Amino acid sequence: MHSELKASYLTELEAARVAEWAGDFQTAFTHLERAHILSQKFALAHTATHLRMLRLGWRTRDVREVLGQSIRTIAALVFSRIWVPVGNTGRANVSAFAPMPVPEDLAEILGKSAVSMVAHNVPKNRRLP
Repeated sequence: MHSELKASYLTELEAARVAEWAGDFQTAFTHLERAHILSQKFALAHTATHLRMLRLGWRTRDVREVLGQSIRTIAALVFSRIWVPVGNTGRANVSAFAPMPVPEDLAEILGKSAVSMVAHNVPKNRRLP
């Protein structure tokens, strides 16, 4: 994972943790959605993001989220290296197969990551270092 991409991903996870700790679960989910967009092509990070969504769904007693994240966590392990719907937020309230618009700031980070990977001849689906 490109250093700026990794830093942005970790920033989103930390923001989600802080929001969850403060009891602001909607904001926590929003940051996890952003982390999901950044991590989709990296199997371990992608899976970890779904696990965090699963935990938050459990904490908020959202049965739909818990069931959806249970399935998506397994799928993230298997399919991250094959295909992901770009921009998908990863929540259980959206189709797991639907591509979605990528927020501009995240698109810029993802674009830099793609350029860096091509320049260094790194496979697109490389795991986190």
